[in-house]
Amino acid sequence: MDCVILLTQIYSQPEARTVVTITKLMLLHVLSQDIMRLEQRLPYRSKRSLYAPPMTVTENQRGPFPRVLGRVILPGTPRSHFFRLTGPGSDRDPKGIFSIDIETGEVSVSRPLDREAIDAYMLEVSTTDLAGNIAEGPVMLVITVIDQNDNRPIFKEAQYTGEVLEGSPTGTTVMTMTAFDADDPGTDNAALRYSIIRQSPNKPFPNMFHIDAERGDIVTVISPALLDRETLPTTTYELEIVAKDMAGSEVGLTGTATATITITDKNDHAPEFTHPLFEAHVPEGSTGVVINLSIDDRDDPATGAWRAIYSIISGDPTHSFEFQTNPDSNEGMLSVVKPLNYEATAFHTLLVKVENEDPLVPGVSYGPSSTVAVHVIVEDINEGPVFFPDPLHVTRNENIPVGSFVATLNATDPDTRTIQSIRYAILRDPAGWLGVNPVRGTVNTSAALDRESPYVHDNKYTALFVAVDNGIPPASGTGTLIIHLEDFNDNAPYVVPSVAQVCEDAHDMNVAIVGGWDKDLPPNAAPFKIELGKQPGLDKTWKVSRVNATHSQIMLLQSLKKANYQLPLLITDSGMPPLSNNTEVKVQVCICKKNKKICSSAHSHFSSLLVMLATLLGF
Repeated sequence: MDCVILLTQIYSQPEARTVVTITKLMLLHVLSQDIMRLEQRLPYRSKRSLYAPPMTVTENQRGPFPRVLGRVILPGTPRSHFFRLTGPGSDRDPKGIFSIDIETGEVSVSRPLDREAIDAYMLEVSTTDLAGNIAEGPVMLVITVIDQNDNRPIFKEAQYTGEVLEGSPTGTTVMTMTAFDADDPGTDNAALRYSIIRQSPNKPFPNMFHIDAERGDIVTVISPALLDRETLPTTTYELEIVAKDMAGSEVGLTGTATATITITDKNDHAPEFTHPLFEAHVPEGSTGVVINLSIDDRDDPATGAWRAIYSIISGDPTHSFEFQTNPDSNEGMLSVVKPLNYEATAFHTLLVKVENEDPLVPGVSYGPSSTVAVHVIVEDINEGPVFFPDPLHVTRNENIPVGSFVATLNATDPDTRTIQSIRYAILRDPAGWLGVNPVRGTVNTSAALDRESPYVHDNKYTALFVAVDNGIPPASGTGTLIIHLEDFNDNAPYVVPSVAQVCEDAHDMNVAIVGGWDKDLPPNAAPFKIELGKQPGLDKTWKVSRVNATHSQIMLLQSLKKANYQLPLLITDSGMPPLSNNTEVKVQVCICKKNKKICSSAHSHFSSLLVMLATLLGF
């Protein structure tokens, strides 16, 4: 039985099916003999030997069916014993293919078979008595399906693509074509041979490629010199490939596929300029693309062997020019990136070189046509006058008389090769303080300057002027004048706050702390002197004491009744000469109860204060 298991394992492996059919039958016969000898040694076996010789059946047989394949042998078979056939193909799926005559042991097939579906059947034959008990066996019966050439070769792909680099040596492998035949690989039914039956186009000659008949490798036949992408009529060739079984004999079945071969490019052509000289005209002061340089490159477009890189070898010491490559046309776009000055240089000569992204193949180099001269002619335009310096800074005192000189504007015309006159005008004078001489450019005050004006920021007043030449058409330029204003003591100081409150029964006689404020800057402001007004008798009721350079304390010398009082004060700044200001502080004497303060809403008058003072002094 071990041999039975071994035989089953052999037929379960796909590679075992590659054995030639005749060898397979011989092996099965030897195995069957071994099975018979082993089964004769089993203790329950009788002297009779049940023998099932290997049988074969050709696939795709025509009727009539059933057709006898062979006979199982049992010498001296008693009439009470009957043959029985079991296994896949008999009583197990696929059922009913094979049957056995219960009396004679003849095995028959009931219908045509397909080897590509099942190439061998493993069955068991035994004999039973009248009660159905096994009398002999079981023994293995192997039925092998003999192959017929009923399957055409099929390529794995309908369309194959491959590439070969131009100039490749003869015999270079391009691709491999592979077909499959479902017939028995151990027979000529699946022995394939490949051939090329058509090449399109068939120029320069029809046999540019060859296919290995057995392996399916497509190789080049054309010489490297003729395999030139730039001289061939096309860069793509289509081959029709045939695979034929029966080792390529005339009776073999065929299958076809198409192979498309592309001749790929290598950088074997240097780019060349289409003209020996290029010329561009550029208005001075402008930027942008000024000219496109065209080249000719015979290599494959959109590859690194075709894409161009442009560079300036000489003629651009200030780096005023720049190249970019147009990705569609491969032209070199020359741009001005720094404005050119006609008065400085009216003519530029650039030496330009073009190269490919990919390096050239050995033996090919860049020639003289890969370098070209570019003449850039700068065209003169009427440029506007330029102020210098810009901005112009001057310092002036804010109290200078109207009509005083402030500054002289200086604007020059960049067009030094032509003589033009310049006239000046005010473009922006926010406070209206200035005037300008249109020819000389002198600036004078037309109104009093005021450092404390809202038009002055950080002590600086800014005005904008324009200079216009007499060119055709006229051109203009603008310049800025910044006047730094020095302070003059022209603002009297004042006291803050202007209102103070005190309780009529307060024990603290301090009324308030007041401070001085001045629009002027030091030394025309603090320290301030704050004192009582010059009215007689004020010092009997009020007292002002200095706290620091900017603040003083107002105090009551005696209690006052609820009312509003106007206290005259005199404040003086530290300017040279100093400025004084007579001002008043409204003092409200209120009735204070806990957190509530009741003050008089009546208007206070200075005259009521005088009456009160006269009463206190006994006048």
